Amino acid sequence: MKILIMGATGGSGRAAAERLVAEGHEVTAFSRRGVAVAPGVRVVSGDAMNPADVARAVAGHDAVIVTLGITENPLRVRLFGPRHTPAAVRSVGTRNVIAAMQAHGVRRLVVQTTFGVGATRDRLGWLDALFFALLLKPQIADTEVQNREVIESGLEWVIAQPVHLTDDADDDMPFASAAGETGRLKVSRRSVARFLARAATSAEFVGREVALSRPVAPVSAPARLPG
Repeated sequence: MKILIMGATGGSGRAAAERLVAEGHEVTAFSRRGVAVAPGVRVVSGDAMNPADVARAVAGHDAVIVTLGITENPLRVRLFGPRHTPAAVRSVGTRNVIAAMQAHGVRRLVVQTTFGVGATRDRLGWLDALFFALLLKPQIADTEVQNREVIESGLEWVIAQPVHLTDDADDDMPFASAAGETGRLKVSRRSVARFLARAATSAEFVGREVALSRPVAPVSAPARLPG
């Protein structure tokens, strides 16, 4: 498949690009600076906030993975706003992707948000809820908009909602639950990337908001889908 990754210079996006290339897919990475992501990955530069840039990138692909976000210190962002990334990059960037996919007939959309929004909003622990309220409130509000627009897009969408992300080397398939259940409350970006790759290339999770976490057992856990 030909797969476009929006936000491919971030941890999960880069890992997803590496995973997809290893599986034999043609991968395009979209970023503002057009920096190299991984061997075998085609890079295009552009601004996710610019509909024309996004439309040019989306054309000709079979699926799009969105891992847009703000990587700056959350305390600084809360006090002063982001320095390098637009505050609404998640919602506006994803809205531009949806419009481009609809225009070009691209159907499969996989979006990484976070555990604690949308369907998993009421499953957030009190400490994480406090962190969201104090430090991440504007970012979470934008993610909620993003989450809603994906669901209403009419596309073959999948929303990945990982718990606390780590840079561990573990790349097993995470515990994936469309019922909002979790195992351990940490999951590696490489494991999330494995899920993103599967969601982009199979119909297994279409139309689901899927919580991602590390399995409690030391082996890979299958997806937990209602019914």
